[in-house]
Amino acid sequence: MFLFLYCPFAGAQDSLTVKLGGAVRFNYLNSSWDQEQRKQGGNIAYDVFRLNVQAAYKNVLLDAEYRLYSASFGGGFLKHAWMGYEFREGEQIQVGLAAVPFALQPMTGNSWFFNIGYYVGLEDNYDMGIRYLRRKRKWDYDLAFFKNAETLDVGGATELSHSRYAYDIVGRNKKINQVNGNVVYKTLDAVKQRIGLSAQFGGLYNIDTDQVGNHYAGALAYQADYSGWNLKASFIHAIHNPKNAPGESNDIVEVAAYGAAYEVATNFNIYTIGLAKDVDFDLGIFKGFTVYHDVGYMQKHRRDFLNSSMHVTGIRTAIGPVMAYIDYARGLNHSWFGGNFVDDFSRGTANAKTESRFNINLGYYF
Repeated sequence: MFLFLYCPFAGAQDSLTVKLGGAVRFNYLNSSWDQEQRKQGGNIAYDVFRLNVQAAYKNVLLDAEYRLYSASFGGGFLKHAWMGYEFREGEQIQVGLAAVPFALQPMTGNSWFFNIGYYVGLEDNYDMGIRYLRRKRKWDYDLAFFKNAETLDVGGATELSHSRYAYDIVGRNKKINQVNGNVVYKTLDAVKQRIGLSAQFGGLYNIDTDQVGNHYAGALAYQADYSGWNLKASFIHAIHNPKNAPGESNDIVEVAAYGAAYEVATNFNIYTIGLAKDVDFDLGIFKGFTVYHDVGYMQKHRRDFLNSSMHVTGIRTAIGPVMAYIDYARGLNHSWFGGNFVDDFSRGTANAKTESRFNINLGYYF
């Protein structure tokens, strides 16, 4: 889950300039809930092949990323793809499948697993619309309008495909007409800080009832860097009000990515914190590593729904173009860590066990 967010502000190009890049990645994984896998000493599996394209002509920009996973993880799909115009250095408009400016940017976690907000569609998300962003010395501004989530099949009554990178609402509900705003204040002292406030509001169109509910969320974000240390913290409050057909619960929405769907509680808070330390040295192409610990907690508003959490302790390092994430991750009522998958982020399971996964992600980036 390595991130490649958006095209840098490179200035006007007098001729068409195209940059190609990408990555090939593999995972070693050993999961506590998979007894057969543990007896085999874990497995090595294909993760992803990705291709990145950036182009610029004068002030007209293009940024796209295509990913190819295994068929069981959704196959091939776009992560993002937008066309843009750079008005001046630090100011752009982007049109297409663009990053949703919400909460900590680019992400709240340090590991290959991201943090818990990713799994409910509120971290590293991409939707179809238009985004304006401005980067000033002490302030960052983002304002965006997204008509809908990334759509592979047209038609108002067509459910969204589960083959996607970013978790989004699927099934009989669709996100429409979403507005996002994000503002960040930056300090430039010895301790570099970023203090952010985000908000989003949009509609939830139900295919069965032809009615439009709504969803909204707000976030507070904080990041500090000092002498190789990095601290990230965030709080997210999210509410969904679907207009489902009679007999269908309004306390649950369905989300999907990587070819599979599960339930998420409609109303919840998310708390995240992550601490990382860079350890630098010079051994030829081996320049050092980063150690980190990330925590995520999902507090569901409905009292009989059981809360979800995750912890990841790991090391990130690079040797030339090869990057490795070595992570030990644990989750409780978390769909990616054992459990029942379908309802871990909604009802949860009474007396559920904390499950763990040791994971090494090895990628060659070009």
